[in-house]
Amino acid sequence: MKRLVLIVGAVLTAVPLNAQAPAAGKWTAQLTPDGHPDLQGIWTTQTFTPLQRPARYAGQEFLTEAEAAELTKLLTQKGVDPLAGDIFGATDEERRNRVRQIDPTHYNNADWLTTSQQKALSSRRTSLIVDPPDGRIPPLTAEGKERAAARRATIGFDSYESRPLQERCVVWTHEGPPMLPPPYNDVYQIFQAPGYVVVLRELAANPPRIIPTDERPPLSETVRLWGGDSRGRWEGDTLVVETTHFNDKVAFQGSTGALRVVERFKRVSADQILYQFTVEDPATWTKPWSAEIPMLHAEGRPYEYACHEGNYGMVNTLKGARAGDKKAAREAAQTDGK
Repeated sequence: MKRLVLIVGAVLTAVPLNAQAPAAGKWTAQLTPDGHPDLQGIWTTQTFTPLQRPARYAGQEFLTEAEAAELTKLLTQKGVDPLAGDIFGATDEERRNRVRQIDPTHYNNADWLTTSQQKALSSRRTSLIVDPPDGRIPPLTAEGKERAAARRATIGFDSYESRPLQERCVVWTHEGPPMLPPPYNDVYQIFQAPGYVVVLRELAANPPRIIPTDERPPLSETVRLWGGDSRGRWEGDTLVVETTHFNDKVAFQGSTGALRVVERFKRVSADQILYQFTVEDPATWTKPWSAEIPMLHAEGRPYEYACHEGNYGMVNTLKGARAGDKKAAREAAQTDGK
């Protein structure tokens, strides 16, 4: 069962919508007892800004102030569906039709998923991706295309084993690393202790990330993990985390177990951490790519999120597939009889 938490978030429309660090000397991060910047607290990355830049904003890295204000007004009105992420790149007419959920078969997202501070924009960027400059994931290599096609062919309705990992509650695609904003329950808690940083995210199927910063060596190459093996280090006021040793099943944006992720966490103000990441996998993309996501201060605390593949959703998914098979067989028999 999914458990909803209402976040009393930072006032997104009140923060500067530019995702840039304050000028040097205007703010200094507090230090933990072991002398490193204090990243601890409750944070959220909720935003309507998409990972990739929509065609509507091709060649435009930032929204103008007027565009940001207009879009924020649209997105924060009462009754907006928090999962309507395609609003950002839609045409004006499509936006007017998409701000409210119209699917009568699903519960009302505006009632269940809207947080105390509604999801809006955390910056004026037109994509979370900052490199390449076009704000798009680089093209797949020839090998990456073949692998993606092979993976798609394994997804079906024959059994729970052929359903996607996320649907089976094995791992969420946003969990990372790299960490992406989830569709809902967008809450993180960061803890620090000498030699460690812990990142607990609410909407996750796997344990919290325990990141050692004590220069220990990486795991053996034979060990492969859902979340990879993370090793952290401090570069001045920035926590740098390098993660490797992924298994071949996670497939972040189609990646292989050779995926390498470098993340950077920098406290840029009392209510914001600038989170940046770069991913590379020569077997998947033609070049590395990078993104940045503001982590904004939020009040409250995380709640337990529980999910498992034995829930009624999987049973009904397979029942529906069997019903579809029977219908197709009946229609085929009727056609053959004519």
